[in-house]
Amino acid sequence: MERAGYRLTEHNKGCIPDDTCQESRTNSGPCSAEIFLDRIDLFRIFTRVVETSSFTRTADMLNMPRSTISTAIRDLETRAGTRLLARTTRAVSPTQDGLAFYKRCLRVIGEVEDIETLFRKDRDGLSGVVRVNMPGRIGRLIVAPALPDFLSRHPGLSVDLGVTDRAINLVEDRADCVLRVGPLQDSGLISRRIGELNLINVASAAYLDQFGCPAHPDALNDHYVVRYASPVTGRPEDWEWQEGGETKTASPPSRVTVDNAEALIACCLAGLGLIQIPAYDVQQHIQAGELVSVMPEWCAEALPMTILYPHRHSAGDRVTTFVDWLEPLIKSHVLT
Repeated sequence: MERAGYRLTEHNKGCIPDDTCQESRTNSGPCSAEIFLDRIDLFRIFTRVVETSSFTRTADMLNMPRSTISTAIRDLETRAGTRLLARTTRAVSPTQDGLAFYKRCLRVIGEVEDIETLFRKDRDGLSGVVRVNMPGRIGRLIVAPALPDFLSRHPGLSVDLGVTDRAINLVEDRADCVLRVGPLQDSGLISRRIGELNLINVASAAYLDQFGCPAHPDALNDHYVVRYASPVTGRPEDWEWQEGGETKTASPPSRVTVDNAEALIACCLAGLGLIQIPAYDVQQHIQAGELVSVMPEWCAEALPMTILYPHRHSAGDRVTTFVDWLEPLIKSHVLT
């Protein structure tokens, strides 16, 4: 690993002066500024290992050999004078000292990156890129059309907008924040719950003309549904509804299974069966008479909507600004 003015030895025991470093030509030791930069690199490597629980994934993300990651962690533990990571054959996790060290590293990295952008800020003090990810239809139908408003308010910012129904890994996909729909798995991420997404049952008018309208989910064995394959498991989801305070499920006949919301709505419009869908997704089709709400008393439980972002935040102000703008937008267009 090399930096201007020095290169790291294989065992990372310090800086070896390089001819390009002015201070190395006048002193026998390495320049203190470059040692500081070296340590910041070690901190960044360490935080990535903690967040991915893997030396290999960290190496892939940082485009470094795995041996370099291992050497960096050993050097950092030597400098710290304690074991920072507990290693097993399956995963890596921080020790109690490592967790405390991780939190301090995040603050130091954030401060350094704030210094680096100190003179590149716009009039409201914000600059750089906000990397966000959200479900496809919300991104395309709600957020993308509203982005000119956000960018006009913050001309120093730009947005990388990822849209997918798949739940991405924030760390590995280098996202600053994500909008998630559904129950959350336990994680070390900061979460901001913004509301609940109501689900409804719908069918096309043509389908109902042909097969009739079910009055209760018990009648679904005489109908077809379009099944939705979970982006997490890949398995088709059951039909769900709330009854007597309990969640009940059924597996009605189906001739089509899809893996995204666009295809689910398209198949329903084509008369291939009933679907369960967030209400905002099909309001226009209902108003146009193309789709009809059915069994309104027997809908699935509403899904929580949450914005997630890591504790690590060099991009903290940028992310907070974007989230503060996104939350009322989602509430006014999706949750009403």
